[in-house]
Amino acid sequence: MGHLSYEEAKKVVYKGLVLLAVVTLIEVFFSLLGKGHVIPALKGITWLHYLIGMLLIALSLYKAYFIIYEFMHMRYEVKGLAMSVLLPTLLLIWAIIAFFQEGNSWKNRRELIKEKNVEEVDEGASKQESMLLKDTYILRLEEEGI
Repeated sequence: MGHLSYEEAKKVVYKGLVLLAVVTLIEVFFSLLGKGHVIPALKGITWLHYLIGMLLIALSLYKAYFIIYEFMHMRYEVKGLAMSVLLPTLLLIWAIIAFFQEGNSWKNRRELIKEKNVEEVDEGASKQESMLLKDTYILRLEEEGI
């Protein structure tokens, strides 16, 4: 962008802002569509929610890409510097996904423990004196004077 004149640079910035505004408006429209505010009949369709979710993720990633490459001037840098910024960003995204997965696992485990704590114990099992059941036969070996 250093080779552009001031007026040309302003046009490039305004084009970028308009592009980001249009993509944001598309995201808002699809969000409202997925929640059933635009067409109420689409509210309960599960596959549509997943499709809209994937579309929103793709549009958000495009906006992040555009902001990094245009406004942070990564387009004009050498490839090594651009990769040194983008690869840790991908690792950060992977870490966030892993933490959400791990947190969900902890939540499910905690709910299982709460269910076990509330579970009622059988009266007969609590009065039993030993680990052996009452109908278990015990074989005893007698010593023969050895």
